[in-house]
Amino acid sequence: MPRNFNKYQYETSPRKLEPEYTPIKNPYKAKKTTAHRIKKNSNNKKEKQLKKQQKQMIKYLIIGFAIIFGICYRNSQIDENFAKVQDLKQEVADVEKQNAQLEISIENGLNLSNLEQEAKEKLGMQKLNSKQTIYITLPKRDYIEPATEDVILDEKQSGIKGIINTIMNIFK
Repeated sequence: MPRNFNKYQYETSPRKLEPEYTPIKNPYKAKKTTAHRIKKNSNNKKEKQLKKQQKQMIKYLIIGFAIIFGICYRNSQIDENFAKVQDLKQEVADVEKQNAQLEISIENGLNLSNLEQEAKEKLGMQKLNSKQTIYITLPKRDYIEPATEDVILDEKQSGIKGIINTIMNIFK
């Protein structure tokens, strides 16, 4: 018959039973004691606070990167626009230089000898000789005509005559 070790012994010093193997305790396994639950709850609160702080930190980092990205993007836009303005200023300077050169060439081409030469070569024109000149005489009188309307100066009239004249002028 097998021996029953679970029974109580009446001696003063009971013998201790040693198991044949020693169990390996899992350090990750949660204990079911109330002290551990209280400790676990306080750890959970701390972990939640840590997670909340980490989320806030990540949120602030994302906002900071977004602001820095916005500033960099705006600066690049400003640089591009500045380059465009510089290119346009250079084009304006080139066009003004060409205009000045064209004005000088036009002024050089407008002298009397050049015009006369072009008229002879391109248009077939010739200088007038004395037979082609016709002289006319104009009378030396004034061509300005005097005014045909009579200017009437208003003289001071009495009140009744002024009213009557005004009415008469309306019906004319």
